[in-house]
Amino acid sequence: MSSRMTLILVLVILALITLSSSLFIVDEREKAVLLRLGEIERTDFEPGLHFKMPFVNNVRKFEAREMALDAQPARYLTGEKKNVIVDSFILWRIEDVGAYMTSMGGDQERAALRLSQIIKDGLRGEFGRRTIQEVVSGDRVAMVQDILKEANRVAEGFGIEISNVRIKRIDLPSEVSSSVYTRMEAERERVAKELRSQGAEKAEEIRSDADRQRAVILANARSEAEQIRGNGDATATQIYADAYGANEDFYSLYRRLNAYQNIFKGDDMLVIEPTGDFFKRFSDPNQSPQ
Repeated sequence: MSSRMTLILVLVILALITLSSSLFIVDEREKAVLLRLGEIERTDFEPGLHFKMPFVNNVRKFEAREMALDAQPARYLTGEKKNVIVDSFILWRIEDVGAYMTSMGGDQERAALRLSQIIKDGLRGEFGRRTIQEVVSGDRVAMVQDILKEANRVAEGFGIEISNVRIKRIDLPSEVSSSVYTRMEAERERVAKELRSQGAEKAEEIRSDADRQRAVILANARSEAEQIRGNGDATATQIYADAYGANEDFYSLYRRLNAYQNIFKGDDMLVIEPTGDFFKRFSDPNQSPQ
């Protein structure tokens, strides 16, 4: 009885081992290749549970999502024969897992090296047709589209699709950066001097115009003041004339009293003969002046 139970237990364990080796799961984020004695038998597996022949079939799984490849910065020559250092990265994924397995042996590092070389060739060709100004400030979208078109044509044979190529930065080599910065500084200084000169010229124009307007305003003000003063003097003269004509005797007396007050003031003593028209009021107060 004990031997029978042991045999049954062994058979159950062997059955479980055989069953487990006959089943495999494909995740929705994976792609699987079923190999039969090292040869590709099937690649079109949907996500879920699948069966295989134990000890005969082997399954290899690969990433189905997009993967990023950060390429090493490299030097490229522009159309002006100037060196630039370009830092870029690639987004790629496995499109045909069978072709990928056949061409790359399923080795992701090998695929990354091949993709890096493909993108470098594309960048070298595109940069060689453009100037530094065009690659820095030009239409990078068009350049990337040209690179993607050619790169995918080559990568298609490896079962790989390149979805995007991004240029992170473009730098000048250190040996030419200082000279470029010096030229840029000189150019900026020239522009600054030109702007300062234009500003000084504009300021002088503004000051000249302000001085001219000031002179015109003051001249108009003086003219208006003189006109107002003349009108006031004329009005005062008319008022005096009207007052004098209303009572000539009183006005004559008032003027003489003011004259006497201005002359006979202070502690000085005058010894004079009160004759003449000026002193007529002293001798005869009722006498009217001539």
